[in-house]
Amino acid sequence: MRQATTFLLNTNSGYLRLRSINPPFPQPPASLRTFSTDPCFSLSSSNGTSSHPSRTPSHSTLNSQYTATDRGVLLPSSSAPFSTSSQRSEPPSDWDENPNLSISAFSELPSKDFGVNQHMIINQEFKEALRQILWQFRAPIRYAFAYGSGVFQQTGSAPGSSQCHPSAPAAIKNMQSGQGKMIDFIFGVSYSQHWHSLNLGQHRDHYSGLGSTGSYMVSQVQDRFGAGVYFNPYITVNGTLIKYGVVNLDTLCRDLSQWDTLYLAGRLQKPVKILRDHPSVRLANQINLLSAVRVALLLLPAEFTEFQLYSTIAGISYMGDIRMALPAEDPRKVNNIVSSQMANFRRLYAPLIENLPNVTFNDQRCAEGDWIDDPDANVRLTQDMDPVKRGNMVRRLPASFREKLYFQYQTRYQIPRAEFNKMMKESSDADADQVRRRQGGPFEQRIADDKSLPTEVQASITKTIRWPSTIQSAKGLVTSGVSRTWRYLREKQDKYRKSGQKASTTSDAPPAKDPQGPKQE
Repeated sequence: MRQATTFLLNTNSGYLRLRSINPPFPQPPASLRTFSTDPCFSLSSSNGTSSHPSRTPSHSTLNSQYTATDRGVLLPSSSAPFSTSSQRSEPPSDWDENPNLSISAFSELPSKDFGVNQHMIINQEFKEALRQILWQFRAPIRYAFAYGSGVFQQTGSAPGSSQCHPSAPAAIKNMQSGQGKMIDFIFGVSYSQHWHSLNLGQHRDHYSGLGSTGSYMVSQVQDRFGAGVYFNPYITVNGTLIKYGVVNLDTLCRDLSQWDTLYLAGRLQKPVKILRDHPSVRLANQINLLSAVRVALLLLPAEFTEFQLYSTIAGISYMGDIRMALPAEDPRKVNNIVSSQMANFRRLYAPLIENLPNVTFNDQRCAEGDWIDDPDANVRLTQDMDPVKRGNMVRRLPASFREKLYFQYQTRYQIPRAEFNKMMKESSDADADQVRRRQGGPFEQRIADDKSLPTEVQASITKTIRWPSTIQSAKGLVTSGVSRTWRYLREKQDKYRKSGQKASTTSDAPPAKDPQGPKQE
């Protein structure tokens, strides 16, 4: 007889309690419960030592109900996405207030399963094909993820070309249904000059003429201009057309935790497939995801749907992006991303939402155990509009972004410079006593109660993104070369036109049943 069992989705600051009529999944063998943190992705033995890559067990030897998260944890498969209470591992409640981004081991994270929500479950063969691309680079890649429409389906996006990949593995062709799309990667590296030096020696053809000036100049262009990323587009690796961006881990972690440019933080606010993980990036990205939820709540009314929430989050990185002002990006891109990935967005954000004190799921659908994996679900949420609680959210926004918002309100409220500087010094995160408890004061509560707050938040996002994204786009002329840049722009414009034609053919379609957000297919 099947018994009702309570399952807990790890929230990284708590657990989301759900009920299921299925019996708990069995524990995997002890030797398979811990995965190595070595970049080789080899399984670690029971004593924690890393096994040689050549002796890594095949996928058939793994318990069928478990999926490796590529680094440090073992995740249930999509058919059993929750951990039981016996596997519970709660981090301290203040992990986001005083994070140590200099950690180098997964054991230093706030809890054993911390950040498990960041790992999306995709087809195993497709994931291995993506990993094999990474193995073609001898330069050390410490952190890597694949993203975009080449990895995750986007409803309504323009189709790719069947000639995109010269001789891609079958897994990639199958996942893209024969309509090839360039696959985007981001590589996190320790030292950009050293990395480019090694990569220039192995893959000189990946670089434009700038590569002829040597690794020092390449790294200077990467680090000093734009968002600190160096892109090589239209590169064929393992018969697959890819684009890869190179960024220093320190630059990546700073953007994730402080929102300096939102260039990389914005990409990681949407579902991506992490192929190589790093503890400091996982910690910084969890801060980034929590910050994205808080900003979205400041932009939304008291009641809203999941679709509205995830669309608001996904839209953050496009506010102020110069490409959105040009005929080079689909204006419905945010809707395309969210409408086909509701389950992935829920996996990414539901654990964090459940443990915020001022927002809650408020829908009878949540009482049903299968809603968490249902792409058609679009449940309702409510948030507490109390200025004190919202003031706390304002106080806990990323430092660089919060500073921009504060300066806007200094002008709006005409606060004298001396008084404003004193107020900022008292609330500075550099003060050890303040870091442990970042509570909003009268200034933050006044901001939170302002009816124009959504407009001011949007203006701060635009100011954060506009200049770095513009310089990053201009930098492409140097890093990618004129021919590749022109090819990229031409293809973007083609997709823009095709998406517009597709939209016109569906404009007479009947409205969705749910006026708060479209049902997903």
